[in-house]
Amino acid sequence: MNDSLEWRRAEEADAPEIRRLTREAYSKWVARIGREPKPVTADYAQAVRDHRIDLLYCRGELAGLIETIPMPDHLLIENVAVAPAFQSRGLGRILMAHAEAIASSMGFREIRLYTNHAFDENVRLYLRLGYRIDHEEELPAGIAVHMTKLVRKAD
Repeated sequence: MNDSLEWRRAEEADAPEIRRLTREAYSKWVARIGREPKPVTADYAQAVRDHRIDLLYCRGELAGLIETIPMPDHLLIENVAVAPAFQSRGLGRILMAHAEAIASSMGFREIRLYTNHAFDENVRLYLRLGYRIDHEEELPAGIAVHMTKLVRKAD
């Protein structure tokens, strides 16, 4: 499938499509946590202006996205989403590797993310990808799992 994948940086006009993809990707978690996850309620018109959102297309169809935010000492993954029709095909790994390449190219040695503790499948994936759990934070809406991975700086 890799030969049919294309990347494009999101623009403001992409906000409705980003919102749609995110809502579809996160819909499976609503029953588990009893509410829409945070990424579903985000303002994507603003996010496209303030963050980097890279869109992954498979044969011309929006298949996934990764939203990153440069912080003073690391790159934060704010959102990673794969359309349901493309899940279980390894695109999550491709999106995560893309974010790590971005972090490296920007000179960061660390990439971070957080996820809901109830999304245990995601936590396990991130652990397999080399992330470590830094701490868990109890919030009114659930438990956030904060994770970090060291990345190599680009030469």
